[in-house]
Parts: sequence; C-alpha cells; structure tokens
Amino acid sequence: MKRKAKTELSPHLILGRRGEQFALEYLKQRQGYRIVAQNFSIPLGRNLRGAPVVGEIDIIGYDGETLAFIEVKTRTSEEMATAAAALDRAKQRTISRTARAYRRLLRLDDINFRFDLVAVVFGDEASPTITLHKGYFTERAVKPAREIW
Repeated sequence: MKRKAKTELSPHLILGRRGEQFALEYLKQRQGYRIVAQNFSIPLGRNLRGAPVVGEIDIIGYDGETLAFIEVKTRTSEEMATAAAALDRAKQRTISRTARAYRRLLRLDDINFRFDLVAVVFGDEASPTITLHKGYFTERAVKPAREIW
C-alpha cells in the first residue's frame, strides 16, 4: 500500500484551502471586509476523554464596525448536502468558544461581533458560487444550558 508523504495534503484539505482563498478575496474585494486574521487557532481545553480541544476560525475581519468571525465551507456540489449543513451545532459552539477566547485575548470585551458563514461551491463553472450568510448563528443560540459565560 502506498502512503502519502507527510507534506502532501488530502484532496478535501486542498479543496478547503482553495475555498478559503476565494472566500477571502470575495470578502475583501466585493464585501469590503477588513481582514485581521486567518486560520486563528487556540487551545480550548480537553474533551470528556481527555483529548485536547483546539478551536479554529477560518477568517476574522471587520465589516464596518462589527467584528465578524467567519467559517468557510467548501463543496464541489450541493447535490448531497449544502455547504451550510456542515456547520452543525457542535462546530458552532466550538467557533463561539474560540471567538470568546480571541476577544478576551485582545481585550475586545465591548465590541459588536457576529458569526458569518461563507459557502463556496465549485460547480462546472470556472469560478465558484459564493454565498455570504451574515449573522448565520448567535452565541446565545449555541450556549449549552449548563455553561455559564
């Protein structure tokens, strides 16, 4: 059996990175976002099995005065499921916790913020279809009842 070299990325990771690049240019050029971070990650603790949990946010940027934490979901088609369907509640909760850590780290306690989703679909066309969902979810909507913020 042939193994991939450690530096060789799997096809889904290549697709994801390509989607993030298209999303980044779309947000800057067409939507006027001011990007401040890409692929921000931070340790969030450990899960119930003791494994480390690392939170990651694809893109962080300002849309006017509002800080947007942006998740990018990329697909080759939406025949089976939409790109947005991949952003489940557990992933939303992790993004929310990561955003809270980012705001705390940079002392951005009183800033307006929201969670956006960019869906990138590579179909048969030369360039992908890109859809921006501003305010796709809220921090309150994903907060577990037992967690106190």
